[in-house]
Amino acid sequence: MTDTALETFVRGLPKAELHMHIEGSLEPELMFELAARNGVTLPFKTVDEIRAAYAFSNLQDFLDIYYQGAGVLLTAADFKDLALAYFRRLAADGGTHAEIFFDPQTHTDRGVAFGTVIDGLTAGMEEAQATLGVTSKLILCFLRHLDEASAFATLEQAKPYLDRIAGVGLDSSEVGHPPAKFARVMQAARDLGLKIVAHAGEEGPPAYVWEAVDILAVDRIDHGNRALEDDCLTARLVQDGTTLTVCPLSNLKLCGVSDLKDHPLKRMLKLGLKATVNSDDPAYFGGYLLENYVQTAEAVGLTRDELVTLARNSFTGSFLDEAEKARRVAAIDAYVATH
Repeated sequence: MTDTALETFVRGLPKAELHMHIEGSLEPELMFELAARNGVTLPFKTVDEIRAAYAFSNLQDFLDIYYQGAGVLLTAADFKDLALAYFRRLAADGGTHAEIFFDPQTHTDRGVAFGTVIDGLTAGMEEAQATLGVTSKLILCFLRHLDEASAFATLEQAKPYLDRIAGVGLDSSEVGHPPAKFARVMQAARDLGLKIVAHAGEEGPPAYVWEAVDILAVDRIDHGNRALEDDCLTARLVQDGTTLTVCPLSNLKLCGVSDLKDHPLKRMLKLGLKATVNSDDPAYFGGYLLENYVQTAEAVGLTRDELVTLARNSFTGSFLDEAEKARRVAAIDAYVATH
């Protein structure tokens, strides 16, 4: 496929996104708009200044500006606008379903009520389904650099809204905060009927992936790249059919790989791992879902069949019910048969 043909094929390919932090889709233009609306003073004078600040060398550098940007989000309308802006981009990229992360502690610690956050996000999700045909689910993430007590307090705040939350996850600074730190709160979430996911093996070692699998009994691994350093772990993930929500442009931007040509995505597929492609924090990392597919396909030489496998994995690894998964996979098959 030529580059243009590749982009056209991938755009038309039905696909889901399973690893996207909604706060990380806050584009500089919307950041300025919301800052003006809410009377928030930003430490940047122009959109270009913000983009220049997006020169990270590691996860922590990124997180520092990520949390600063989130400070413009104050009202339910802000969160609705944020969600809708993302869903419009996803629909334009050919995405038909998303399971989005949100970080309530980032907002409640600033005095924004949990209900304000979730009311705004779910309003955006409902409008996206009605106007764009994009379905979605919401995953509450605990900030792992905070303590277990804070996570338990957040889970308690979530209880009135469990009908709107599909699962819980772990994000933020990985190194020094192993999954086992949150074993009890994750079990409490599972007892409430929630799915369990965790960031593991992005900057943290393979041992963190083992903990996510064996101690947290996760339903998905977010990232998982460093699992490839451990052959036994890789075999275990293949055997269990564990979905990995891989984020290529994020890995490049945060220096997990020095060149996209070195990204392990193609190797993951060859090993039989159930990998998917996702954008992580697209406003900060230089690309939404389509760009992650296309740039990675060009860099590592993904075949048409491998692209289709990635799209299928995005639905079979989702938290949609089995009948809906089958319907989405059938839509992929129908597309492939005619393109």
